[in-house]
Amino acid sequence: MQFQSLKITSKNQGERLDSFAAAKLKLTRNTIQRLISEDHIRLNNESPKKSGQKLKTGDKLSYRLPVAKASTAKPEKIPLKIIHEDKNLIVINKSPGIVVHPDQSGHETGTIVNAVLAHSKNLSGIGGEKRPGIVHRLDKDTSGVLLIAKNDKTHKYLSELFQNRQIKKIYTALVSGHMKTETGRIDAPIKRGSKERQQMAINKQGKHAITHFKVQKSFQNASLLEVQIETGRTHQIRIHMASIGHPIIGDQTYGDKKINKAFKEKYGLTRQFLHASSITYDKKTYKAELWEDLKSTLNLLS
Repeated sequence: MQFQSLKITSKNQGERLDSFAAAKLKLTRNTIQRLISEDHIRLNNESPKKSGQKLKTGDKLSYRLPVAKASTAKPEKIPLKIIHEDKNLIVINKSPGIVVHPDQSGHETGTIVNAVLAHSKNLSGIGGEKRPGIVHRLDKDTSGVLLIAKNDKTHKYLSELFQNRQIKKIYTALVSGHMKTETGRIDAPIKRGSKERQQMAINKQGKHAITHFKVQKSFQNASLLEVQIETGRTHQIRIHMASIGHPIIGDQTYGDKKINKAFKEKYGLTRQFLHASSITYDKKTYKAELWEDLKSTLNLLS
């Protein structure tokens, strides 16, 4: 697999390497950043020091695009709650307790990918590895709207919309305590923890993250919120709400153990009360109803 080259002209002077490469190669910036880290993209015959490095007139950008490797995931007949399906897209209401795709932490089967492979043979696979259809993710115990692309064109298009923050994502969350204001904005950078790699933390050196919330209903010791995220960082809503003293009820990582135990015993809530309620883009909105465990908790609280 040979490198191909592009010469940087004065027109592109000062552009970010990853942005320029993404536009030229018609890939997302996240994919370009991964290709840089895997030494598939070089600048002046050397590995770039950082993906956001500024380009200069006369620079030579070299690249090679790896052939997508076949996914090792096997089709499994796992029920899917389908909200919408057409030739390009599947939209599901993800159930709680299931991870989105196989990984190295013990989730090799029983994932959304396994379920989707059994449902449809036409799925996207771009960026060097065939991760069937997965455009974005939800945590294992978070339910709600999930978009799955059936082809590369749709995958690229949706990835660009996510990257450019042109997709509106609304969540429903139950948090502990009463909010001081009816609406609020949390602007706090997030970075992966130095000790616990599976956990995230507020850190000045982290990635920019913004969360908006609006109180929908107040209970004796909890608040039901509508939450909108501008950015899609790992565990963003969970870590942001915990950072202001109102953790998601049922969250075993960032939540309050005493409150979680009380809600489990009194209301039967065994997972975090976080649900992706809707996704909107291109004047289309896909909505997902709350799952029965969350409905039951709210009914018992009322």
